[in-house]
Amino acid sequence: MADDELRRDYERLRLLYQVSQTIHSTLEPQPALELILREAVRLMRATSGSVVLINPNTGFLEIQASHGLPPTAERLRLKVGEGITGWVARTGRAACVGDVLRDRRYFMVRPNTRSELAVPLEVQDELRGVINVDSDRTNAFSEADQTLLEELAIQAARVIHNTWLYEQLRLQAGLFETLLKIGQTINSTLVLDEALRAITREACGLMEAKMCALLLVDATGQWLDLQACYGAGEAYLNKPRLNIGESLVGAVVRRRKPLQVENVQVSSRYQSVDVARAEGLVSLLSVPLRFAQQIIGTLSVYTGTQHNFSNEEIRILTALADLSGIAIEKARLYERIVTLEEQLRQNEKLSALGLLAAEVAHEIRNPLTVMKLLFQSLELDFPGGDPRQRDVAIITDKMDHLNRIVEQILDFARHSEPRLEPVGVNQLVDDLALLIRHKLAQQNVRLDCRPAPDPPPVLADATQLEQAFLNLTLNALEAMPQGGCLTITTRALRVPRDRPHPTHVAVSFRDTGQGLTPEQRRRVFAGLLNSSKARGTGLGLMIVDRVVRAHGGRTRITSKPGQGTRITIVLPV
Repeated sequence: MADDELRRDYERLRLLYQVSQTIHSTLEPQPALELILREAVRLMRATSGSVVLINPNTGFLEIQASHGLPPTAERLRLKVGEGITGWVARTGRAACVGDVLRDRRYFMVRPNTRSELAVPLEVQDELRGVINVDSDRTNAFSEADQTLLEELAIQAARVIHNTWLYEQLRLQAGLFETLLKIGQTINSTLVLDEALRAITREACGLMEAKMCALLLVDATGQWLDLQACYGAGEAYLNKPRLNIGESLVGAVVRRRKPLQVENVQVSSRYQSVDVARAEGLVSLLSVPLRFAQQIIGTLSVYTGTQHNFSNEEIRILTALADLSGIAIEKARLYERIVTLEEQLRQNEKLSALGLLAAEVAHEIRNPLTVMKLLFQSLELDFPGGDPRQRDVAIITDKMDHLNRIVEQILDFARHSEPRLEPVGVNQLVDDLALLIRHKLAQQNVRLDCRPAPDPPPVLADATQLEQAFLNLTLNALEAMPQGGCLTITTRALRVPRDRPHPTHVAVSFRDTGQGLTPEQRRRVFAGLLNSSKARGTGLGLMIVDRVVRAHGGRTRITSKPGQGTRITIVLPV
């Protein structure tokens, strides 16, 4: 008798070892479940079987793998406690039923089933499902079969746990890879509205959501305004703005933490239940949009079915929201830069207009002075009753009036003295590159910046020098209407060369435009009244030259027709 028990134990251990080798052969969750079930049916000499797992989102028992069951069985959903399977899932105890037709717990799935053996499936000490085997014979399963199936369930739990871990890691890797690509997509967009639309579109795809909405805090800090959404209908789009202090989503801003609602259609806290029902929105996950420790809005996703968002999903959406906050602020900054660029252009025009007025006044004052001297030399003196005496007085008064107007124009347009302080030319070039980025793209011009390593600062008025650099850049772009390359180079100079330290810094602007003729080079720093330019103000380079000379520097120009132009500013350290 003892030998028979030893033989049975040996055979059971041998079978378990073979089954363990088989079911550990894959890390794919579904193939692993099918292998487990196939081996269970084989060992138990059963007719059919199933692996039933508890869905964590719905709480129902769902068939994840089956053998010998009709196709309709896979759509079966049982409550915990319903049927023999549900009883095992509720109590955590095995059930061996010799005749299912005599058991009131039995829920028929296959008409010919007569006996059933079901054992609990515990993963990491948590009951996660049931393994069932069925037979067309009554009393088909013994206590030894039950013991063997329970031991198989222990082996299966380890396999399921490993496959779930593997799948979770694979999904995480895939999600983070997708997140990286999404981050590149939304950060490559510089227009704010396009960035917001990209964020909601990509969030919907990443979270497999029905709808995504992005709300931003308004200037008062009291309201959340819908700025972009993806997958929403008219009912949601026309929803009123949310008060941060009173609304459910406003709590995400107040508490600075994610929030999820299992079903917004029945939630007493959700303000727009009718909208949620009309749009078919069920579960909500909302996370804060952050930038520099400040909450600037919320990013919310809605599912079309009831869903319990996992910690991993919350972390993924939070990471996307953090990337989105950076993208939003970058787009806002770019819009401000474009506005600033336009303001600088207007300032340049006003400056040019002032210089033009000064040049016109200067050109008028010289002949006016000559006319006044000649008129006075005529010594026109008529008798008191002669009307010509009054004409002479009027002419004298009007010439004085013209002279005063000219002096006022010159005083108003006279270039202010620069306020000198240490300025890094590399930083000015970096700021300039950001400022003209949009215009470079418009004109298909590539910018090639070649800064010297740590050039010494120059004594300059940063605003005036930036204006000079901008004028040189705009002038170069005007010379390349069909596109080209603008190269900006900075370098330190020693004058004379035997000096131990740099004495000057040179900044060169080289374009690939049509170049200049010798005559054009000679008159390039002339104003409008002496310029040969067919278009433009003709004052940009004159402004540059005046700024540079006011800083004690000099301007050099090198150009040949068809070979582009290089203009170099040399400033003392």
